[in-house]
Amino acid sequence: MSELKEVVVVSGARTPIGKFGGGLKDIHATDLAACTVKEAIKRAGIESKSVDELIVGNVGQIAENGFIGRVISLKSDLPAETTAYSVNRQCGSGLQAIVDGMMQIQTGNADVVVSCGTENMSQLPYYLKGARFGYKMGHGELEDGLLSILTWPSGPYHNGVTAENVAERYHVSREEQDEFSIKSQERAIKAIKHGKFKDEIVPIEVKGRKGKITIVDTDEHPREGVTMETLGKMKPAFKKDGSVTAANSSGINDGAGAVVLMSKEKAEELGVEPLLKIKGFAVAGNDPDVMGYAPKLSTEKLAKKLNFNLDGIDIFELNEAFASQSCAVIRDLNLDPNKVNVNGGAISLGHPVGATGTILTIKMMYEMKRSQLDRGIVTMCIGGGQGISALFERC
Repeated sequence: MSELKEVVVVSGARTPIGKFGGGLKDIHATDLAACTVKEAIKRAGIESKSVDELIVGNVGQIAENGFIGRVISLKSDLPAETTAYSVNRQCGSGLQAIVDGMMQIQTGNADVVVSCGTENMSQLPYYLKGARFGYKMGHGELEDGLLSILTWPSGPYHNGVTAENVAERYHVSREEQDEFSIKSQERAIKAIKHGKFKDEIVPIEVKGRKGKITIVDTDEHPREGVTMETLGKMKPAFKKDGSVTAANSSGINDGAGAVVLMSKEKAEELGVEPLLKIKGFAVAGNDPDVMGYAPKLSTEKLAKKLNFNLDGIDIFELNEAFASQSCAVIRDLNLDPNKVNVNGGAISLGHPVGATGTILTIKMMYEMKRSQLDRGIVTMCIGGGQGISALFERC
């Protein structure tokens, strides 16, 4: 068997992350994505016709979003000959799109791939499941499509309940969760004030009712001035007498991100400077009741698979689905907290589910370049009881 090709990331761009019902609420997920795909291709300095495949991570593939991959491809002005598809590994969809792209290139099925993640959670619809053939008698229930994608159907229970389970099983206190959340907010606010995200963000034009154009160019979710006192007043969100609150959980958000991948040989041929090497990935499964703990397992699996020590990793982007699971994973992997989410995470910046894996990769790529860091891991839990982790090296 021939040796697998080395795959590199040559560019990336993301939207600002919009708050729920915020500045991006009226921008369709396909349009958010198309903005980032166009920008990533522009930053790579390549022609659109060079792209062989577009891979899109998205969770809310309801109604017209069943066509989401192809629609984004054409809205991004990619040629009709460029193929596209979508993936859904719940919260890990954006990162799965990247590793899918890696495998397409490694196996010789493509030379250049754009991997994208996108989600507009503000636009997920309400629906009537029994309405198609009519109701014989009685009331019909309006179901919230947003709540549905955040609820484990085999329970059924909200993902927040699993965060309570993690807090109990792995002994994470309310105080630890709130302290972690404050640190996330402080880091995000500091990063924004210092302009750290400016280079990675593509501003979004939003047209108002009277034609007025508003530019959204800054992450909307972070909150300044959060204290232990203010967080202490928050009531449990998912369980009576619980410890998980809205303030120590990730946000419900809108956003997108895209990266351009190619083989190292193709980058040399095109004269494109690579930024990161994708060294490998791992996915692990665990009990759905404590799904948030799975990044611990997938990261250990990745380290074993690629034979490296976590002490040698310079930076981690661990998705902050909930503070409880983040604290447990960081502690049990024995990670240096100063290496994890150095510019804030999903609690402060938000979690547009299908886009998050791509956005975290872009955030990490820019930080690795800025701080001259050599190795980084992106990892996250996945609803239903899975974790995904990927290792990157700076070129």
